[in-house]
Amino acid sequence: MITGLDHVVVLTGDINAASAAYQTLFARAPAWQNSGDGADRVLFTLDNTTLELMAPSGEGANADRLRSVLAAQGEGLASICYRTSDIAKMHRRLDRLTLKPDVIADVESRDAISGAVLSWKRTRAATEATRGVRMFFLERDKERPLSVRTTPGSITALDHVVVSTSDPERAAALYGARLGLDMALDRSHPDWGRLMFFRCGDLVVEVTHRPGKETDTSQDKLRDKFQDNLQDKLRGLCWRVTDIDATHARLVQAGVDVSEVRTGRKPGTRVMTVRNGTCGVPTLLVQPSAGKDA
Repeated sequence: MITGLDHVVVLTGDINAASAAYQTLFARAPAWQNSGDGADRVLFTLDNTTLELMAPSGEGANADRLRSVLAAQGEGLASICYRTSDIAKMHRRLDRLTLKPDVIADVESRDAISGAVLSWKRTRAATEATRGVRMFFLERDKERPLSVRTTPGSITALDHVVVSTSDPERAAALYGARLGLDMALDRSHPDWGRLMFFRCGDLVVEVTHRPGKETDTSQDKLRDKFQDNLQDKLRGLCWRVTDIDATHARLVQAGVDVSEVRTGRKPGTRVMTVRNGTCGVPTLLVQPSAGKDA
């Protein structure tokens, strides 16, 4: 019923700075810009998903809510939105599985540059039912325009989104049994902890569990750890590139702080870490192994 990951939302306090930073990272121009309902939005649409930058704007309840989130948590990943071909059927499934979906809403967006209009139907599961990760579900009437490549060495697509959990069995039940994503891999490693990979279209939702990492036993830390145990968290994004050496050279020239290219965990892959210019989102770039469509 879920056909892919429609988009991820990154919350920022400065929409212009964030847009410029991601244009540098992706080497692609924004595909859509919109303001309304207390927020400014800039969208970058790659080959298999969209990254939506969102910043509070003006007055109103939603703008106040976004400012409160920024004040409490800072910039970073805020939510994910799955794509479905039948929102009514998706809503019934969410309701039957006690994920408490909102009433389906009709939404429209007008691009500030072209004046083009997109519309879609959307619902949201209750955050307490999805273990603290804000999840939306969307049925679009047509495809979004792609972000135009501006220089060589651009980012092509999203490879995976990382979710951390303190309860892997409940997380597996949520992403597998309840959301219906196909578990492609479930393995444990002494250095990485437990990793579960769920297919979502042509990318992966990676759920990680790393027990025993908290060593501070102060009362405040223990309280915070207990609260964290009640929730999962969106942790980071990994983007695909075709030629990681060209992308590395481009980003270094642009002044982006990146690691050296290294061998990835998956055989045949090469990766590098992006250390700044991501609005606080832990970010990895990967060149897939030969034979995988990049």
